[in-house]
Amino acid sequence: MPLDTESYEISVARSAADLREAVAAWRKEGLSVALVPTMGALHEGHLSLVDQARKNADRTIVSIFVNPTQFAPNEDFSAYPRTEAADAAKLEGKADLIFAPNADDMYPEGFSTTISLTGVSEPLEGTFRPTHFAGVATVVAKLILRAMPDIAIFGEKDWQQLMVIRRMVADLDIPTQILGGPIMREPDGLALSSRNVYLSPEERKSAGQLNVILRETAASVANGASISDATAKGGKRILALGFEKLDYLEIRDSTSLAAFPDDRPTAPARILVAAKIGKTRLIDNMPV
Repeated sequence: MPLDTESYEISVARSAADLREAVAAWRKEGLSVALVPTMGALHEGHLSLVDQARKNADRTIVSIFVNPTQFAPNEDFSAYPRTEAADAAKLEGKADLIFAPNADDMYPEGFSTTISLTGVSEPLEGTFRPTHFAGVATVVAKLILRAMPDIAIFGEKDWQQLMVIRRMVADLDIPTQILGGPIMREPDGLALSSRNVYLSPEERKSAGQLNVILRETAASVANGASISDATAKGGKRILALGFEKLDYLEIRDSTSLAAFPDDRPTAPARILVAAKIGKTRLIDNMPV
Protein backbone atom coordinates (compact mmCIF):
# COMPACT_ATOMS: atom_id res chain seq x y z
CA MET A 1 0.00 0.00 0.00
CA PRO A 2 1.51 3.37 -0.94
CA LEU A 3 2.10 6.12 1.58
CA ASP A 4 -0.95 8.17 2.47
CA THR A 5 -0.19 11.59 0.98
CA GLU A 6 -3.78 12.76 0.49
CA SER A 7 -5.19 13.15 4.01
CA TYR A 8 -2.48 15.48 5.32
CA GLU A 9 0.41 17.57 4.10
CA ILE A 10 2.81 15.11 5.74
CA SER A 11 3.15 11.53 4.46
CA VAL A 12 1.77 8.71 6.60
CA ALA A 13 2.84 5.06 6.59
CA ARG A 14 0.13 2.67 7.78
CA SER A 15 2.02 -0.63 7.62
CA ALA A 16 5.44 -2.02 8.44
CA ALA A 17 6.10 -2.60 4.73
CA ASP A 18 5.39 1.04 3.86
CA LEU A 19 7.56 2.26 6.71
CA ARG A 20 10.47 0.05 5.72
CA GLU A 21 10.18 1.10 2.08
CA ALA A 22 10.42 4.77 3.05
CA VAL A 23 13.40 4.15 5.34
CA ALA A 24 15.16 2.04 2.68
CA ALA A 25 14.91 4.92 0.22
CA TRP A 26 16.50 7.27 2.75
CA ARG A 27 19.25 4.76 3.48
CA LYS A 28 20.09 4.53 -0.23
CA GLU A 29 20.74 8.27 -0.09
CA GLY A 30 23.04 7.78 2.91
CA LEU A 31 20.68 9.59 5.27
CA SER A 32 20.45 9.01 9.03
CA VAL A 33 17.08 8.35 10.65
CA ALA A 34 15.50 9.27 14.00
CA LEU A 35 12.33 7.82 15.52
CA VAL A 36 10.10 9.59 18.04
CA PRO A 37 7.54 7.08 19.39
CA THR A 38 4.32 8.66 20.70
CA MET A 39 0.72 7.78 21.47
CA GLY A 40 -0.45 10.98 19.78
CA ALA A 41 -2.34 13.87 21.39
CA LEU A 42 0.83 15.81 20.72
CA HIS A 43 1.83 18.81 22.81
CA GLU A 44 4.92 21.00 23.04
CA GLY A 45 6.74 18.29 24.98
CA HIS A 46 6.41 15.88 22.06
CA LEU A 47 7.34 18.58 19.57
CA SER A 48 10.51 19.34 21.52
CA LEU A 49 11.51 15.69 21.00
CA VAL A 50 10.86 16.08 17.27
CA ASP A 51 13.05 19.20 17.22
CA GLN A 52 15.77 17.24 19.01
CA ALA A 53 15.44 14.44 16.47
CA ARG A 54 15.86 16.86 13.57
CA LYS A 55 19.08 18.17 15.09
CA ASN A 56 20.48 14.65 15.42
CA ALA A 57 19.40 12.97 12.18
CA ASP A 58 18.65 13.72 8.53
CA ARG A 59 15.13 12.29 8.57
CA THR A 60 12.58 12.04 11.39
CA ILE A 61 9.75 9.55 11.84
CA VAL A 62 7.04 10.15 14.46
CA SER A 63 4.99 7.09 15.34
CA ILE A 64 1.43 7.58 16.58
CA PHE A 65 -0.05 4.48 18.14
CA VAL A 66 -2.17 4.17 21.28
CA ASN A 67 -0.72 0.88 22.47
CA PRO A 68 -3.38 -1.35 24.09
CA THR A 69 -0.89 -3.70 25.73
CA GLN A 70 0.47 -1.07 28.13
CA PHE A 71 -2.95 -0.29 29.63
CA ALA A 72 -4.36 -2.35 32.47
CA PRO A 73 -8.09 -3.27 32.32
CA ASN A 74 -8.97 -0.47 34.76
CA GLU A 75 -7.00 2.23 32.91
CA ASP A 76 -8.05 4.83 30.36
CA PHE A 77 -7.29 3.11 27.01
CA SER A 78 -10.69 3.82 25.48
CA ALA A 79 -10.69 7.39 26.81
CA TYR A 80 -7.12 8.19 25.78
CA PRO A 81 -7.28 11.14 23.34
CA ARG A 82 -6.91 10.29 19.66
CA THR A 83 -6.28 13.40 17.56
CA GLU A 84 -4.43 12.21 14.46
CA ALA A 85 -5.47 15.07 12.16
CA ALA A 86 -4.43 17.70 14.69
CA ASP A 87 -1.20 15.81 15.36
CA ALA A 88 -0.40 15.66 11.65
CA ALA A 89 -0.93 19.41 11.36
CA LYS A 90 1.51 20.01 14.22
CA LEU A 91 4.12 17.82 12.55
CA GLU A 92 3.99 19.51 9.15
CA GLY A 93 7.38 21.04 8.44
CA LYS A 94 8.89 19.29 11.46
CA ALA A 95 8.84 15.54 10.79
CA ASP A 96 9.34 13.70 7.51
CA LEU A 97 6.96 10.80 8.06
CA ILE A 98 4.23 9.66 10.44
CA PHE A 99 3.95 5.96 11.17
CA ALA A 100 0.35 5.34 12.27
CA PRO A 101 -0.45 1.63 12.23
CA ASN A 102 -3.62 0.08 13.58
CA ALA A 103 -3.71 -2.55 16.30
CA ASP A 104 -4.14 -5.42 13.83
CA ASP A 105 -0.96 -4.40 12.04
CA MET A 106 1.04 -4.21 15.27
CA TYR A 107 -0.53 -7.27 16.88
CA PRO A 108 -1.81 -9.60 14.14
CA GLU A 109 -3.86 -12.69 14.92
CA GLY A 110 -1.75 -15.23 16.78
CA PHE A 111 0.66 -12.66 18.23
CA SER A 112 2.07 -14.22 21.41
CA THR A 113 5.44 -12.63 22.24
CA THR A 114 6.06 -10.29 25.17
CA ILE A 115 9.31 -8.67 26.27
CA SER A 116 9.59 -8.42 30.04
CA LEU A 117 12.41 -7.05 32.16
CA THR A 118 13.41 -7.54 35.76
CA GLY A 119 15.21 -5.03 37.95
CA VAL A 120 14.62 -1.55 36.56
CA SER A 121 11.00 -2.31 35.60
CA GLU A 122 9.90 -3.69 38.98
CA PRO A 123 9.65 -0.79 41.48
CA LEU A 124 7.55 2.39 41.29
CA GLU A 125 5.36 2.12 38.16
CA GLY A 126 6.09 -1.60 38.07
CA THR A 127 4.46 -2.01 41.48
CA PHE A 128 1.30 -0.09 40.67
CA ARG A 129 1.04 -1.05 36.98
CA PRO A 130 2.60 -4.53 36.86
CA THR A 131 1.84 -5.23 33.18
CA HIS A 132 2.74 -1.76 31.93
CA PHE A 133 6.42 -2.07 31.09
CA ALA A 134 6.03 -5.41 29.33
CA GLY A 135 3.60 -3.64 27.00
CA VAL A 136 5.95 -0.68 26.59
CA ALA A 137 9.03 -2.81 25.94
CA THR A 138 7.23 -4.98 23.41
CA VAL A 139 5.77 -2.15 21.37
CA VAL A 140 8.97 -0.08 21.45
CA ALA A 141 11.01 -3.08 20.31
CA LYS A 142 8.57 -3.60 17.42
CA LEU A 143 8.68 0.08 16.44
CA ILE A 144 12.47 0.18 16.51
CA LEU A 145 12.82 -3.09 14.58
CA ARG A 146 10.38 -1.82 11.97
CA ALA A 147 12.12 1.52 11.47
CA MET A 148 15.70 0.52 12.43
CA PRO A 149 16.55 4.15 13.25
CA ASP A 150 19.98 5.40 14.22
CA ILE A 151 18.44 7.09 17.24
CA ALA A 152 15.13 7.00 19.10
CA ILE A 153 14.08 9.76 21.46
CA PHE A 154 11.86 9.52 24.55
CA GLY A 155 10.80 12.20 27.03
CA GLU A 156 12.43 12.26 30.45
CA LYS A 157 9.02 12.82 32.09
CA ASP A 158 8.59 9.04 31.86
CA TRP A 159 12.01 8.54 33.45
CA GLN A 160 11.53 4.92 34.45
CA GLN A 161 10.27 4.12 30.95
CA LEU A 162 13.42 5.70 29.50
CA MET A 163 15.61 3.56 31.77
CA VAL A 164 13.62 0.42 30.87
CA ILE A 165 14.05 1.07 27.16
CA ARG A 166 17.78 1.74 27.50
CA ARG A 167 18.15 -1.52 29.44
CA MET A 168 16.18 -3.46 26.84
CA VAL A 169 18.13 -2.05 23.89
CA ALA A 170 21.44 -2.78 25.62
CA ASP A 171 20.41 -6.31 26.63
CA LEU A 172 19.12 -7.24 23.16
CA ASP A 173 22.03 -5.59 21.28
CA ILE A 174 19.66 -3.40 19.27
CA PRO A 175 21.88 -0.94 17.32
CA THR A 176 19.81 2.16 18.08
CA GLN A 177 20.97 4.95 20.38
CA ILE A 178 18.33 5.93 22.93
CA LEU A 179 18.23 9.63 23.78
CA GLY A 180 16.21 11.42 26.45
CA GLY A 181 14.50 14.74 25.92
CA PRO A 182 14.20 17.25 28.80
CA ILE A 183 10.82 17.63 30.52
CA MET A 184 8.82 20.52 29.13
CA ARG A 185 6.82 22.44 31.75
CA GLU A 186 4.03 24.97 32.03
CA PRO A 187 4.92 28.41 33.46
CA ASP A 188 4.10 27.16 36.98
CA GLY A 189 6.28 24.09 36.48
CA LEU A 190 3.61 21.44 35.81
CA ALA A 191 5.08 18.82 33.47
CA LEU A 192 3.33 18.80 30.11
CA SER A 193 1.13 15.75 29.64
CA SER A 194 -1.70 14.72 27.35
CA ARG A 195 -3.68 13.92 30.52
CA ASN A 196 -3.49 17.51 31.86
CA VAL A 197 -6.62 18.33 29.84
CA TYR A 198 -8.62 16.22 32.30
CA LEU A 199 -7.81 18.54 35.24
CA SER A 200 -10.50 20.88 36.56
CA PRO A 201 -9.37 24.48 37.24
CA GLU A 202 -9.03 23.73 40.97
CA GLU A 203 -7.15 20.48 40.31
CA ARG A 204 -4.91 22.26 37.82
CA LYS A 205 -3.91 24.81 40.47
CA SER A 206 -2.97 22.07 42.93
CA ALA A 207 -1.15 20.09 40.23
CA GLY A 208 1.07 23.09 39.60
CA GLN A 209 2.52 22.70 43.09
CA LEU A 210 3.64 19.11 42.56
CA ASN A 211 6.95 20.11 40.99
CA VAL A 212 7.59 22.60 43.78
CA ILE A 213 7.31 19.86 46.40
CA LEU A 214 9.58 17.61 44.35
CA ARG A 215 12.22 20.29 44.09
CA GLU A 216 12.10 21.17 47.78
CA THR A 217 12.15 17.52 48.85
CA ALA A 218 15.14 16.82 46.62
CA ALA A 219 16.92 19.89 47.99
CA SER A 220 16.29 18.70 51.55
CA VAL A 221 17.98 15.38 50.82
CA ALA A 222 20.83 17.08 48.98
CA ASN A 223 21.36 19.18 52.12
CA GLY A 224 21.63 16.13 54.37
CA ALA A 225 18.12 15.01 55.31
CA SER A 226 17.40 11.29 55.16
CA ILE A 227 15.43 10.06 52.18
CA SER A 228 12.67 8.54 54.31
CA ASP A 229 12.10 11.68 56.39
CA ALA A 230 12.15 14.03 53.42
CA THR A 231 9.82 11.94 51.27
CA ALA A 232 7.40 11.37 54.18
CA LYS A 233 7.10 15.13 54.66
CA GLY A 234 6.78 15.70 50.91
CA GLY A 235 4.07 13.06 50.66
CA LYS A 236 2.00 14.74 53.36
CA ARG A 237 2.27 18.05 51.52
CA ILE A 238 1.07 16.45 48.28
CA LEU A 239 -1.98 14.94 49.96
CA ALA A 240 -2.71 18.26 51.65
CA LEU A 241 -3.00 19.86 48.19
CA GLY A 242 -6.05 17.72 47.47
CA PHE A 243 -4.45 14.71 45.82
CA GLU A 244 -6.57 11.71 46.78
CA LYS A 245 -3.87 9.09 46.35
CA LEU A 246 -0.08 9.08 46.43
CA ASP A 247 1.23 5.96 44.70
CA TYR A 248 4.82 6.85 45.46
CA LEU A 249 7.24 9.65 46.23
CA GLU A 250 10.69 8.11 46.25
CA ILE A 251 14.33 8.88 45.65
CA ARG A 252 16.09 6.16 43.70
CA ASP A 253 19.32 5.45 41.84
CA SER A 254 18.82 7.36 38.59
CA THR A 255 19.81 4.47 36.30
CA SER A 256 18.84 1.23 38.05
CA LEU A 257 15.90 2.71 40.04
CA ALA A 258 17.18 0.71 43.02
CA ALA A 259 16.58 2.05 46.53
CA PHE A 260 19.50 3.38 48.56
CA PRO A 261 20.00 0.98 51.49
CA ASP A 262 21.50 3.59 53.84
CA ASP A 263 18.62 6.09 53.39
CA ARG A 264 20.93 8.56 51.69
CA PRO A 265 22.01 8.85 48.05
CA THR A 266 25.36 7.23 47.27
CA ALA A 267 25.12 7.65 43.48
CA PRO A 268 23.34 9.98 41.03
CA ALA A 269 19.73 10.02 42.21
CA ARG A 270 16.27 10.90 40.93
CA ILE A 271 13.13 11.85 42.83
CA LEU A 272 10.00 10.38 41.27
CA VAL A 273 6.31 10.81 42.04
CA ALA A 274 2.96 9.42 40.94
CA ALA A 275 -0.20 10.85 42.45
CA LYS A 276 -3.87 11.02 41.53
CA ILE A 277 -6.06 14.08 41.73
CA GLY A 278 -9.64 13.80 40.58
CA LYS A 279 -9.61 11.34 37.68
CA THR A 280 -6.08 12.22 36.63
CA ARG A 281 -2.90 10.39 37.59
CA LEU A 282 0.16 12.61 37.29
CA ILE A 283 3.81 11.59 37.25
CA ASP A 284 6.91 13.75 37.47
CA ASN A 285 10.59 13.51 38.34
CA MET A 286 13.78 15.50 38.58
CA PRO A 287 17.41 14.96 39.57
CA VAL A 288 18.44 15.18 43.21
